[in-house]
Amino acid sequence: MSEPLLINLGIFVLSAIAIALAGSRLAGVADRLAEVTGLGQALVGAIFLGGCTSLPGIVTSVTAAAGGHAELATSNALGAIAAQTVYLAVADIAYSKANLEHAAASVTNLIQATLLVALLAIPLVAMSGPDISVFGIHPATLLIPITYIFGLYLISESQSLPMWRPLQTSNTMQETVPHAELEMTGEESGLRSLAAQFVALAAVVTVAGYGVAHSALGLSQVAHLSEGLVGSLFTAISNSLPELVTTVAAVRRGALTLAVGGVIGGNSFDVLLLALSDIAYREGSIYKVLAGQQIFAIGLTILMTGILILGMLRRERHGIGNIGLESVLLILLYVGGFIALFFQGWQG
Repeated sequence: MSEPLLINLGIFVLSAIAIALAGSRLAGVADRLAEVTGLGQALVGAIFLGGCTSLPGIVTSVTAAAGGHAELATSNALGAIAAQTVYLAVADIAYSKANLEHAAASVTNLIQATLLVALLAIPLVAMSGPDISVFGIHPATLLIPITYIFGLYLISESQSLPMWRPLQTSNTMQETVPHAELEMTGEESGLRSLAAQFVALAAVVTVAGYGVAHSALGLSQVAHLSEGLVGSLFTAISNSLPELVTTVAAVRRGALTLAVGGVIGGNSFDVLLLALSDIAYREGSIYKVLAGQQIFAIGLTILMTGILILGMLRRERHGIGNIGLESVLLILLYVGGFIALFFQGWQG
């Protein structure tokens, strides 16, 4: 019994390390993509950075759902969103000049956070509503990507024609594009190189995510932990390691909008994991499998996102320990909430 445990633990640790190493380079590649393509840090963070860092979670959730492990699939997706939200507090600690939410203030990040709350509400409605499915797929599975795409349209529209802007202060970091540098390096060749690097890094985190999925399931069975606990804590945290690494790296590069947009955009992308898991899960609607631990994770994440939105609106320059009050609250909520979840999910 000890050998399978060690093997699964070894695969889990090695996969998590691979995810962290590949993710450490994603911030620089995404920042350059924002410059070369002209899409801007917020949109690149939401789509490319958020989507790429979510690849391990996609593999984990879809693989688990296809194998009939609905609790692991949903807990992994929802736990990752909560973990990634608290990573903004970690990034706030890493940025010493001012509160991160103050310096990275933008209408696009506010829209992304509001979109996330709307997306998280959909699985709650599906869970509490009638059990409706067509070919084993719930209507919410179609509503989630439609809402996500519409949200991306609003983000793009707000970038090209914003109806209001945050007050510019000495601590507000504005996104700039160094056109001269682009002309020297060659925009077309630079884009090809960046795209190749992006695809290579995406492949690494995808393969590592597959290893995390299988090792996590083995840990759940051998160590007598519930699938909900393993998904909410262990796989969610390891799969979201690229998000932590890229967020801190983006902050150190001064790409603050990319850092915040990557986290919130990645969270919105992770809600799509529930839709993909519902398609892969062939034993009925996966939303009907949502139980206490998953509902707890959704409620906690909505609360954390609401606090984040309030923090971006209030824009406190400095707070406790030179970080914003919302960052302190995010850390306390996450640690306290998942300590309770750990003790609830342990199977004696």
